[in-house]
Amino acid sequence: MKYIKLIIISFLILSLLITGLSLLFPSTVIVSRAMNMNAPKDSVMGLLKDFEGWRQWIKAMNDSSVVLLSKTEANFAGTDVKISRVDEQSVYTDWTSRTGKKMKGEIHLFNNANTPNITVVQWQFEQKLKWYPWEKFASLMSDKIMGPMMEANLEELRKLVEKTR
Repeated sequence: MKYIKLIIISFLILSLLITGLSLLFPSTVIVSRAMNMNAPKDSVMGLLKDFEGWRQWIKAMNDSSVVLLSKTEANFAGTDVKISRVDEQSVYTDWTSRTGKKMKGEIHLFNNANTPNITVVQWQFEQKLKWYPWEKFASLMSDKIMGPMMEANLEELRKLVEKTR
């Protein structure tokens, strides 16, 4: 009985310690990547403003698990994606997973007045986290999981816009 009591108290203290540590982590995680492209902003934006353009530079868009519902709505293997807003410099997307987790995506285009044919494309995902320790600790891997995919897709976009120039 003495050992069971010790195990239970140890488990509770460890749980509280892990929860307390996880509360020190930020509740918002942003994964961001950027790339310079040797192309004017309008030629890059033409490939970003709807999912028909995305199909040309995101390889996963051509997978059979991706269902295009319209030019601005799609289902990526169970994740609903909607292009919610497009302006002359940005594309805003809303992502909702099967489990109801939401994420915001943004793609921003920047030019320098001295080099109008060089466009910087910055792509980022923002995820709001709950207080749960497992969710906070899992968020530590977000950059490692999403970053390489974002870099590869931006590289495909760069090749495409520079080839068509």
